[in-house]
Amino acid sequence: QVQLVESGGGLVQAGGSLRLSCAASGLTFSGYTMAWFRQAPGKEREFVARILWSAPSTYYADSVKGRFTISRDNAKNTVYLQMNSLKPEDTAIYYCAAGLGVYSSTQGHYTIWGQGTQVTVSS
Repeated sequence: QVQLVESGGGLVQAGGSLRLSCAASGLTFSGYTMAWFRQAPGKEREFVARILWSAPSTYYADSVKGRFTISRDNAKNTVYLQMNSLKPEDTAIYYCAAGLGVYSSTQGHYTIWGQGTQVTVSS
């Protein structure tokens, strides 16, 4: 059974940090591009960051560039999102996604999704 399970979300004050993890099972992890998306209340889900199967090639949304870092450990089948200098506008449900051979930031190109983890940043 193919599965992505996110963890690490929570409540943090503005300026703080969190690290999200996404553990994959049931797929050949090293062949997949991994990405993080987020959805704030009342808004569409949006792209945050992605990392190719052949890390360290990464790409970020402008809104998080310089503050967030995506990384992966293929030996552990896990992708991470280190989030620093968090802002209240980063409050959202964060989703991990996997796409085979994907170069895109378009969510429709990712076929496997986790259930999401809530991140809340207080001002």
